[in-house]
Amino acid sequence: MLKGKKLLKFPQKSHHSFPNGLGSLVAGFDAHGDGGEDENGVVYRELESGEELETFQPFGLGSHGDVDDHQNEGTSYVKSDAGFSEIRAPPKHKVDVEAIDADDKRSDLDYELSQKEINLEKLQRIASSGIPDGGGLRATIWKLLLGYLPPSRDMWEKELRENRLKYARLKEEFLVSPLHCRQSEFSRRKDEAAEGIDQQANAHAAEPLERQEISNEDHPLSLGKASVWHKYFEFAEISEQIDRDLERTHPTIKFFSGDSAISRKSKESMKNILLLFAKLNPEIRYVQGMNEVLAPLYYVLSTDHEEKNSANVEADSFSCFVRLISDSVDHFCEQMDNSSVGIRSTLLRLSELLKASDEELWRHLELTNKVNPQFYAFRWITLLLTQEFNFRTILRIWDSLLSNPHGIQDMLLRVCCAMLLCVKTRLLSGDFVDNLKLLQHYPEINIDCILQVAQDITPDTSSFHVSL
Repeated sequence: MLKGKKLLKFPQKSHHSFPNGLGSLVAGFDAHGDGGEDENGVVYRELESGEELETFQPFGLGSHGDVDDHQNEGTSYVKSDAGFSEIRAPPKHKVDVEAIDADDKRSDLDYELSQKEINLEKLQRIASSGIPDGGGLRATIWKLLLGYLPPSRDMWEKELRENRLKYARLKEEFLVSPLHCRQSEFSRRKDEAAEGIDQQANAHAAEPLERQEISNEDHPLSLGKASVWHKYFEFAEISEQIDRDLERTHPTIKFFSGDSAISRKSKESMKNILLLFAKLNPEIRYVQGMNEVLAPLYYVLSTDHEEKNSANVEADSFSCFVRLISDSVDHFCEQMDNSSVGIRSTLLRLSELLKASDEELWRHLELTNKVNPQFYAFRWITLLLTQEFNFRTILRIWDSLLSNPHGIQDMLLRVCCAMLLCVKTRLLSGDFVDNLKLLQHYPEINIDCILQVAQDITPDTSSFHVSL
């Protein structure tokens, strides 16, 4: 990772305006991903543009794209003085119950969203147990949970219009090549001359730009750091890295991969978002793995059925991405590693949380087998679990992460701890190699069980807020 230091803070999550200080995050990012590691053989169903996932099933997809609703059925975990233990219960007929529950939940969410002033606490409480698929419901709720939409519905149109205009201006300013800028200037001068606005320019409008009109800063061979061409070539490598990473983003899902019009549009928009983020934040730039964090967000926002929203999914995704990543940006800054907000501190919090929840498992992992959190949880935390589960499950997990009133990181650590508790039996019977392999390739487990265990973990033990 690059060296760096924190510059300024992100806008508070409660602020609903477009982040103005986009160049004010932190310095010091570099590629830290696993270098093209596959997705553990998990096969996903192909998704079309704007297609919502079917009603959520709590298990991974099989080799033919079918939902395996038998694995771990009836498995749950109970907490006692000795820690969490696995129990078995007879299989339940859950399909109809889940359908009714989804309908009731959709009705409750629709009601909350219809209010003139939306009660965010109620919305968080309902959404934390999962947002039903279909109708773009998740897209609207995620925008609210991230603070992109204000609670007052009367302000939605104004806020969205202003934010989208700002994005369009930023995109025009930062994602246009210097050559295009020169051509645009030449075209502008031609138009002015044709209209008689500038008589002096009119005499030269039909001619190419004269050599003396190109300053040193505008010359492609200029080595000066102020040169627009120097900056352009500087980001060419970043652009190529983004292209490579986007080609590896969910390669089995049509929405992201292949050469269809749908996937090309998705990759082009996501590249614009990531490249603009890098240019607006030169001390951070692009970090390998940001593409994985952006993918679920961009997909969900693209499922919005409202025409104005679907037409502006790129602009909305950019602003929501900035807000989402603001919660964990310090994890990528090496100079922040030893601070209370750095990745080492966060990994220590996970270790302490596991110790408080199940000391037996903590001792076995960290004292007996020396399987420290940095060996497996670095990726879990920095990429918000996007590499550990199938796409459907990621969306369900994020419903809980974004809905947590104490912040994304609080719930994220509890989910990570729950993931350890839910494979306790296998971990206790394994050695260093077995446990490391298990945790780096997490097995398919009923996500509802994991999230329930995470909810049952005492929040106080997951919040070790240390003042700088």
